[in-house]
Order: sequence, then C-alpha cells, then structure tokens
Amino acid sequence: MEWDDGRRRCRWANPKNQRYLDYHDNEWGRPLHDDQRLFELLVLECFQAGLSWECVLNKRPAFRRAFDGFDPATVAGYGEEKRQALCADTGIIRNRRKIDAAVKNAGVFLAIQRERGSFDAYLWGWTQGRVIRERGAARSALSDAISADLKARGMSFVGTTVIYAYLQAAGVIDSHEEGCFLAWDAAGQTAGE
Repeated sequence: MEWDDGRRRCRWANPKNQRYLDYHDNEWGRPLHDDQRLFELLVLECFQAGLSWECVLNKRPAFRRAFDGFDPATVAGYGEEKRQALCADTGIIRNRRKIDAAVKNAGVFLAIQRERGSFDAYLWGWTQGRVIRERGAARSALSDAISADLKARGMSFVGTTVIYAYLQAAGVIDSHEEGCFLAWDAAGQTAGE
C-alpha cells in the first residue's frame, strides 16, 4: 500500500485515521514503563475484547475523561453511582461487565504494585526486561502464563489473546510487520535505529 508520507506500515494501520496512524507510529510496540499508562492500556485492551482496537482508540479521549485519567487508585474506589454513570456515558463502550472488570482489575493492579514495587516490574519481569520480537501470533506461552497469573490474582477479561495484544501495545512484544518502517531486521534493529 502506498502511504501519503512514503512510509510503509503494518497492514492493520488505517491510512484514513490519523489517530490510528499516530498510535501505530508513536506508541504500539514501543517499550512502556509508566504504571499509569500501563493501567490505561490494560483497561482499554479489556474493553477491546470482541471489538476492534480502532473503535476503542477512537474513544480513548472519552475513556480518559470517564475513567479519571486512568488513575488505578481512583478507579479501584468506584462505587455503584460511578459505575452507573459510566454505563450511561455515550462516549465510551457501555458494557457493565467490562466496567465492573476495570474496577476489580484496578484493585488487583494496585496489589501487584504493592507486591512488586510497580506494575512495570511485574510485567517486564516476565522477560527479564527484554523485548520479545515475534510476528504473526495472537497468543504465546508468555501471554498464556501472564493471563493465568492475572486470572489467579482475580482479574477479569484478561484471556491470553487480550494479554498478547496488551503485551504488543506495551512493547513487551514487538510485532511490527516485515516491510513496516518500524519493523526489526534479523539483527533486531528497526529502520529508525
């Protein structure tokens, strides 16, 4: 596909959606270590289950407003009134089960922070801080293991495919397609390095 700026990208990037292109070019697959942003991505990936990521990404500004900037301590404290308000918010995906999961998952996220010092330490500890480079998968032994662990801790909507997508979004797994200007070569270098 020809892109207006001359760059080749992953096939999933929609050239007609600037928000999606910016996400592909500047966020997806880049190692992320900020706990609040890791929590945001986790919540959004859970809401994405059964939907397209583009749909969720287009609603991200409304999600940020509705979920108080994705502060995990604030989200963990949401009571019934706030949950009802979220169910009525037309700017976000109004799925009560996913809203309840976001609140429950925030509590587990905070417990992991207390246990490990940060969620970043927990997440990146699975790979000893290394980026895994693989393409063409929707799950892996790594996503299976993290999914099972998060479920055992009490999280919901964290199946292996959701977690695999989360790992890609957070840069733990780099899956840029061959030919993409951000793709890695046999030496593990991207065109921009």
